[in-house]
Amino acid sequence: MKIAAVVATYNRRELLKECLQALLSQTRPPDEIIVVDGNSIDGTDLMMKSEFPHVTYIRLDKNMGASGHFYEGMKLAYKKGYDWIWVMDDDAEPEENTLEELIKWSDLNDVVALAPVVRDEDMSIQIEHRGNLCFDTIFPLIQKPLSHKEYCSNTPLMITFTSFVGPLINCKAISKIGFPRKEFFIYHDDVEYSMRLTRVGKIYLIPKAYIIHKIKRRKSKRSSGKKSFIIPYEDIWIRYYAFRNIIYLGKLYSTNKLKFIIDASKLLSRLIVRTILFEDYKLRRLLFFLSAYIDGFRGVFDNAKPKKILYGNKY
Repeated sequence: MKIAAVVATYNRRELLKECLQALLSQTRPPDEIIVVDGNSIDGTDLMMKSEFPHVTYIRLDKNMGASGHFYEGMKLAYKKGYDWIWVMDDDAEPEENTLEELIKWSDLNDVVALAPVVRDEDMSIQIEHRGNLCFDTIFPLIQKPLSHKEYCSNTPLMITFTSFVGPLINCKAISKIGFPRKEFFIYHDDVEYSMRLTRVGKIYLIPKAYIIHKIKRRKSKRSSGKKSFIIPYEDIWIRYYAFRNIIYLGKLYSTNKLKFIIDASKLLSRLIVRTILFEDYKLRRLLFFLSAYIDGFRGVFDNAKPKKILYGNKY
């Protein structure tokens, strides 16, 4: 069994270093590690050359978002003939026996992906990363997390959703469904890919395999003095993709179209009211959210658009 690990990174050199050290320290290490970098400017390239010369390093011409990075890395690993591809961002750190625990279950019937339990750095479970897709009752999440009780199982648990934090994906499935949709850029690409995976087989959560997701480490440390729910203007651009992509998926796959439209409109209305009452740069923010909403319904994927709207010709 040949396994490649694919790691997406962008301007998070220290987190990437910790991720790679964990991959290299596995009790069953991957046969190759492929890092896809979106043209980082924090010295990632120099670190890779000096500290990880045996890791395959792909430096793109621009940041394509995690979706684009996973697309490029998985495509390369697939072309090289690997049997399984282990996917994660740079802020993930698998425990030393994680891959060994995952592959114990590689012979499960119709298996297309094996997913470890995602933990925070304090060892609490990040339940939003594993669960079951639902296109009817819980928009805008559209995935229903597993309960903490379900994580107590001693045997694999079949699920229909896994984020891209550490799933081991069977290349037989990839041959049927292809790669992640790079035009999503970031957010909900894992939802769409999980849907395709479950059409050709089964995703299993492996309760004895663990991976740490350092979400607290990578969050912005800015202290703006504003209300906690206000998104700093310089950080808001990334929310476009989350809003656009969830609207797009909801339009395509919602089982109750009327309810979807009502829920989507309520979400947009809340954003508009919050912007008018509390936030700065009101007109640009309003245009930003309206564009994301409309683009989601139309299926328009212009990933340069959010920064153009917010910051003009500077970008």
